[in-house]
Amino acid sequence: MLRFVALVLFALCASFAHAESEIRSAEIVPGDGGYVLNADIEIELNARLIDVVTRGVSLYFTTEVVIERPRWYWLNETVARRSLDYRLSYHAITRSYRLSVGNLHQSFDVLEDAVRTMQRVRNWLVAEPGVLEAGVSHEVALRFRLDTSQLPKPFQVTAIGSSDWNLGTEWARWTFLPGVPGSR
Repeated sequence: MLRFVALVLFALCASFAHAESEIRSAEIVPGDGGYVLNADIEIELNARLIDVVTRGVSLYFTTEVVIERPRWYWLNETVARRSLDYRLSYHAITRSYRLSVGNLHQSFDVLEDAVRTMQRVRNWLVAEPGVLEAGVSHEVALRFRLDTSQLPKPFQVTAIGSSDWNLGTEWARWTFLPGVPGSR
């Protein structure tokens, strides 16, 4: 009986952990140079992650998108796979948080502002012209997660099996029809 209660409590805790992170909205629209993704992601850093970043350890996050063209005779064909990588760090001298995306850096006085910037993905080029066939249905999958593989080794060991380090969304999936205005 005690094991059953523990299992139920564990399941409830796991469902609450996933409820904190989700993809609120996402769409692919024609943009400059191809198709771009716009998305709103809801994440909340837990106390452990906030403590680690304020002590000077960089956290790495990634937004991943996969676009597939269904085939009736075989597995779906992956036509585009992209990732957008973020590095969140704290600088004690300037007392500011720094968010890096590739070679671009932006400083924030408050951690919540840096996190809010990661939550809003705008005009991210996910497919060049000609990659997606107009009028053909495509399956899109999108997720956001903390990338623990880029943490320092001692933190990678700590992250194994710890729910504090398991921050991410489930895959959000939808069908996209390129060349048709307003398709989602």
